[in-house]
Amino acid sequence: MKIVIVGLGKVGRALTEQLTLAGHDIVAIDINPDRVENIVNIYDVRGVPGNGGCYDVQKQAFENGADLLLATTSSDEINILSCLVAKKIGTQHTIARIRNPEYERQLRFMRAELGLSLVVNPEKATAREISRVLRFPTAIKLEQFCRGRFELIEYRIADGNPLQGLQLSDLYRNMHVKLLVCAVSRGARVIIPDGSFTLDAGDKIYLTAAPQELETFFRKLGLFKKHATNVMVIGASRMAYYLLKDLQDMRMHITLIDSNAARCQEMSERLPGVLIIHGDAADSELLHEEGLAEMDAFVALTGLDETNIILSMYASQLNSCKVVAKINRRSFADLASGNGMVDSVVSTGDVTAEAILQYVRAMENSMGTNVRALHRIVGGRVEALEFNVGPAVPFIGVPLKDLNTKKDLLIAGIVRANGQPIIPSGGDALQLGDDVVVVTAGTTITDLRDIVVK
Repeated sequence: MKIVIVGLGKVGRALTEQLTLAGHDIVAIDINPDRVENIVNIYDVRGVPGNGGCYDVQKQAFENGADLLLATTSSDEINILSCLVAKKIGTQHTIARIRNPEYERQLRFMRAELGLSLVVNPEKATAREISRVLRFPTAIKLEQFCRGRFELIEYRIADGNPLQGLQLSDLYRNMHVKLLVCAVSRGARVIIPDGSFTLDAGDKIYLTAAPQELETFFRKLGLFKKHATNVMVIGASRMAYYLLKDLQDMRMHITLIDSNAARCQEMSERLPGVLIIHGDAADSELLHEEGLAEMDAFVALTGLDETNIILSMYASQLNSCKVVAKINRRSFADLASGNGMVDSVVSTGDVTAEAILQYVRAMENSMGTNVRALHRIVGGRVEALEFNVGPAVPFIGVPLKDLNTKKDLLIAGIVRANGQPIIPSGGDALQLGDDVVVVTAGTTITDLRDIVVK
């Protein structure tokens, strides 16, 4: 596809990298010529310096428009204008990153009257990701497939964990739970494991199963944490507003702390029922007084990565509750999550890029592929994809053990047309109408037929 990316900040750069690797024809636009030169030197893309909302600048990208324009600048207004201009010169699909809550109330108008294909609110999308983790605190991260019938979770094995030293074949045989370890991150290595693989402390494992099976599994191991009921949130940001609305809907008791009196006042007016504390969250006495030791979860959402990391480490030492931190800088996020300093790390840039990439996959679906959903795990090095089994699939009815599947690829889950979830074994076979979850490392899959060696 022909794709124009306007704005080369963290999100724009991440999208440029991912979409270039997927083989798309990319033109990158940014008002800063140094950013444009840098991206052109790193990736196989064309660059145009200038204002992405300008007609002449967009015409330099693709004379008659592109298949898709992604507007990811720091300005909502420039993003909206860029999409309007793109529509006028013939671009079929437009996506805008829009952060202002005032525009949030006009999404229907923007889509219908302005022709926006998708509006991504980074703070709202990230808040939803945090909400999912707080519903299942045992997980570092949780993704859903097949209309919620399958979940994929990320989990870290600590020293002394009952999973340490277990061979996967023994685990499946002895636990009597229908789940699959579909990927393992061990140091710098990414492994798609078979039954002979042995788990070790420090491993990050990625499990797929029906939601109730995951809960049963962790209960049997004595590792299950029920969903949070008492939550402390640091930082009265836009993201905190969206998160607190979600948590209120789940009937959680929330304490919010922020050092800015005006933000506290605004939040108390918009969210009655939330305990709002005006104070410095770096004050350990304040955290003690407000009951940090009794909390089920602690969420650090200040504007500074360093502050979020330090506060999260302090909360982890004081209390064994679920700890979530917003960390946007990739090097800090890798350090905090890789060493177990923070339970769960979220990044607005990563969440925004993921939402946009899912839309691109849906566009590819309409153009011939049948990818229904895509999630990137293990720092983007592994893809988990959902497909539907159509009549063109040549190996319907063939036992999975008889398929010559590609290296580092695993069929992680099947949902039958009647809604029955199945963790597949070698004797299972795909049926017409099934939804299938495929996990792959290092192999680009755009169609279910691509899983076998031709």
